[in-house]
Amino acid sequence: MHPSIHAAAHPDKAAFVLAASGESVTYGQLEARSNQGAHLLRSIGVQAGDGVAMFMDNSPRYYEVLWAAQRGGVRFTCISSKLTAAEVEYILRDSESKVLVASAGVAEVALQVAPLVPYVKLFMVDGAPGADLAPFASFEAARAAFPTTPIADESGGSAMLYSSGTTGRPKGVKRGAPEGPQPIDPPSPLAMVGAALYGMDADTVYLSPAPLYHAAPLGWSMAVQALGGTVVLMERFDPEAALAYIEKYQVTCAQWVPTHFVRMLKLPAEVRDRYDLSSLKCAFHAAAPCPVPVKQAMIGWWGPIVHEYYAGTEGNGFCAISAAEWLNKKGSVGKGLTAQVKICDDAGEELPARAEGGVYFAGGGDFEYHNDPDKTAESRNRHGWTTLGDVGWLDEDGYLFLTDRKSFMIISGGVNIYPQEIENLLITHPKVADVAVIGAPHEEMGEEVVAVVQPIDGAEAGEALAAELSAFARANLSHIKAPRRIDFMVELPRHATGKLYKRLIRDAYWGKGAGTIV
Repeated sequence: MHPSIHAAAHPDKAAFVLAASGESVTYGQLEARSNQGAHLLRSIGVQAGDGVAMFMDNSPRYYEVLWAAQRGGVRFTCISSKLTAAEVEYILRDSESKVLVASAGVAEVALQVAPLVPYVKLFMVDGAPGADLAPFASFEAARAAFPTTPIADESGGSAMLYSSGTTGRPKGVKRGAPEGPQPIDPPSPLAMVGAALYGMDADTVYLSPAPLYHAAPLGWSMAVQALGGTVVLMERFDPEAALAYIEKYQVTCAQWVPTHFVRMLKLPAEVRDRYDLSSLKCAFHAAAPCPVPVKQAMIGWWGPIVHEYYAGTEGNGFCAISAAEWLNKKGSVGKGLTAQVKICDDAGEELPARAEGGVYFAGGGDFEYHNDPDKTAESRNRHGWTTLGDVGWLDEDGYLFLTDRKSFMIISGGVNIYPQEIENLLITHPKVADVAVIGAPHEEMGEEVVAVVQPIDGAEAGEALAAELSAFARANLSHIKAPRRIDFMVELPRHATGKLYKRLIRDAYWGKGAGTIV
């Protein structure tokens, strides 16, 4: 399916709504504007297979640019709106993008990028009419000159997204695709999974609380539009506003990350009880491990509609677990649906049930890292199975339990310690808003376990709270896992999608000394 099909059948139905402003764009309008955008791209020499980049916040024009690129056969790259000019320039160069479409909301950084990429055509959306956007041209004004009918050589395009760079420079992920022109409405694997697992269809009202430049909200919301449903797009996440939008727009389905759950659960009970959430039939989460107490609390609040999946931008595998299954397999991310899950040792040998090792997918989707054959090779073992770099184990029934990312492992006194377990405990403390656990240099042990905590009340950061959290950790963890040191940070560098830039925190200890972070 494709939005163009729904535009023909139901032109006045909302394809998406901006949650805060209420701006609504119908399928008919999306069809006309995406066609005009495709004509504009062709007029400046962008052909099928070329690269176009989007550096935008959650703008009402985002989907219009996306679907213009998709029906033009373009390889589109969505860039985080939180990046610096140098980081954006790196992705533009590495992705070989010919066009950059920025939004006015990120204009300050976009204007810094412009002189760094003289070879890229520059457009901006959401600029005030008649405003001087130079060297950017108004995307809306430029496309208005073109017809609303399809281009003659439509071809299905696809995303080439970049990893968030939590452990190094971002990697462009290229999924395997057939050669030559493709239909614009091929079967959507994500739409099929959404229909089968979460009941998505043309009646779905889907709340997207996260930035569209991330793979999950991008993919799922485009899948909803391929099915003919309506996307309610939050301009930015706010825990109480999310509950209000579920009630206001009668949301039936929504995707979250554990950080969203934590923030909603820490709202006062009278606030959480204020909103009617009865329209919500399905909530699913991914992107980061969810602490068992948090997941259990969400199921207790919303009922057995809280599902989970495990997958990556690479598209090499997909695990899923329902709420009912999870209650019997607490902590699991599910069983493999699109590929077989394998647990392997460092030599690539498959390990038995309950043995911990690298998580690999066999028989899943193919991918490579753009311009990085070494990273592509590192993601395979000798069997050709692929990994996202996570560590975990399978139980006797084939359910996957994640331990952590291999690159986050702490080695203290020769003992391997995975931060995830410690983070999952500390986040449940009522005075903790967010937490990251890292290994810091230690003269005797090699590394020591350090918890960097974002308190709910910043005024409480200090020795008393550190002692309270240390006692809490020691009461619930083995001595070797309990943090030897607790530091505080006003706000952790967490991606809006829930992923933590742990490398930045770790660098403060390894690269710039071990002074307390504030």
